[in-house]
Amino acid sequence: MRTRSVFPALVAALGLVLLAPAPALAHGDTVKVVVTGQREGRVTAAVTWENDGDAVDEAVAATVNAVSVDGTRTLGPFRLIRDPLAPPAGWTTAEALPPGTWKVSVDVGFPALGHGELEVGVPVVDPAPAPSSAGPSAGTAATGATATGTSATTPTAAASPTASTPQSGAPAPDAAEPAASGPALWWTTAGVAVTALTGAAAGILLRRRRARRLR
Repeated sequence: MRTRSVFPALVAALGLVLLAPAPALAHGDTVKVVVTGQREGRVTAAVTWENDGDAVDEAVAATVNAVSVDGTRTLGPFRLIRDPLAPPAGWTTAEALPPGTWKVSVDVGFPALGHGELEVGVPVVDPAPAPSSAGPSAGTAATGATATGTSATTPTAAASPTASTPQSGAPAPDAAEPAASGPALWWTTAGVAVTALTGAAAGILLRRRRARRLR
């Protein structure tokens, strides 16, 4: 009786063991790896089950290697991580490839074996130009204003000495002529007076001499 009661339990347990991996076995034992390209130098790939094309929900253990087209440079292995921009089958790398053309290969070891490869070109991205600041413009405007003010005041400063100081060899202004002609006029008047007095004295002497002769 005890043997009969244990036998159904063993059959049920064996059935559970056999049925447990059934969902995993339904996907197959290989995964399909498609290298889709790159985004900002980071390799992108899609990993699905080979049989039904479903996305792999489990953690994926995979390595990414890259070789330059001339074979002189080798990068990797990098690790695949989930790509939040391409769910649910998208994967990418945390590391970025430098600009150039690379032969990229992806090898998956878990949850099943898979392989994919593609030649990927990473373009050179020019840095964005720095925004122009207002400081130099303001300084340039201030410099221009200073230069304008200097050029506007320079003729006035240059004209002041010319107006106040006469050039060498130029005639004196009219205001200075009375000062220069005053002494000359005085000497002329004095000479005329002396000449008149001399003439008068000579006339008196001649009259006296004539008067003496007549006597």
